[in-house]
Amino acid sequence: MNNLKQTVTGYALELGFDLVRVTSTDDFVQDREIALERLRDGLMDGLPWYNQARVMRGTSPQELLPGARSIICLGLSYYRPVLSDGPAPRSAGKVAQYARLQDYHKVMKTRMRDYVRGLTSRLETPIDARWYVDDGPMLDRAAAARSGLGWFGKNTNILTPTHGSWIFLGQVITDLDLEPDPPLKKTCGSCVRCIDACPTGAIVAPYVIDNTRCISYLTIEHRGPIPRELRPKMLDWVFGCDICQDVCPVNRNALTGDSAMWKQESKGDSHEEKLDTIDLVDLLQITEEEFRQRFKGRPILRAKREGLQRNACVALGNLGDPSAVPALNEALSHSSPLVRGHAAWALGQIGTVDAREALKAIRSNEVDPEVLEEIQAALDETAGRDPVPVIERI
Repeated sequence: MNNLKQTVTGYALELGFDLVRVTSTDDFVQDREIALERLRDGLMDGLPWYNQARVMRGTSPQELLPGARSIICLGLSYYRPVLSDGPAPRSAGKVAQYARLQDYHKVMKTRMRDYVRGLTSRLETPIDARWYVDDGPMLDRAAAARSGLGWFGKNTNILTPTHGSWIFLGQVITDLDLEPDPPLKKTCGSCVRCIDACPTGAIVAPYVIDNTRCISYLTIEHRGPIPRELRPKMLDWVFGCDICQDVCPVNRNALTGDSAMWKQESKGDSHEEKLDTIDLVDLLQITEEEFRQRFKGRPILRAKREGLQRNACVALGNLGDPSAVPALNEALSHSSPLVRGHAAWALGQIGTVDAREALKAIRSNEVDPEVLEEIQAALDETAGRDPVPVIERI
């Protein structure tokens, strides 16, 4: 059995995975109860696909693969330190690290498929297996924690001793009989830096996230208007958020990922570009065809053009740069009421004379009641006060 496990783990590292551990196929009973409680408490609202049936199936490995005997847990680091060429432009918005290259679902699934096929060849025997990333039903973090790949941080991310929380997780459920690895005994101790740093207060208690307040959810999955009270707290993030990871002490000395693998994945991609930040004014003016071409194969497509432009408006309002007023004024005539409403809010936050005049000029032509409400609220916001100063980028 030891030789079998050495082959299984060694081949994973050979293929470029940074971490590999093994756990049993016992039901994840405690994790199931926690997940169901989060559903009952409404903390997963806004994610209709994350329901009781999914949780029940995802915590029962035998249901996912009858006859399964082991779960191989894999980790692939995506950490790449940002080498700044100087201060970002005032109209730049931030993108979470994981979304700056190709969609990790494709990268991970392709690599895991090759891994299973390669194991079959090396072991010279058929392997019954199924593999999952976070878009599958399996509770990936629960499996990673039980296998000792890492431990749960208070921001609910898996923290690993070597690569921090900057990792993609994957699980291969298989009929191979492998000796399980023990869970780690590490914890976050008394550290609450992630809780204190979250601008929206989404980490409502250690290990508990209110999904509806999380910047990542608001900028990606949420389809409607962003609650006004949360908009100023979203700072300049337009897709995802890394704040709770950036402040985590475990991440200070995180090893970088396999950069050669990322170069291989993006080879031949003519539209490849750095996305450490993204020009917000340019984003407001992008067409649907340009949006799909520019972000082809990237996670950013999940937000959809309308959602990304909504996010750009919020970020511009928070940055408070008067030079963005012409672009926001143009966005007041956008075909989407969602974008028009958030453009009005942004102009109210900037609060210059030009911003106020733009709001007044469009008010008589607007027919959508929700947009009209946003325009009036923005005008009320600008009444009798000086222009909002530019926020400090963090």
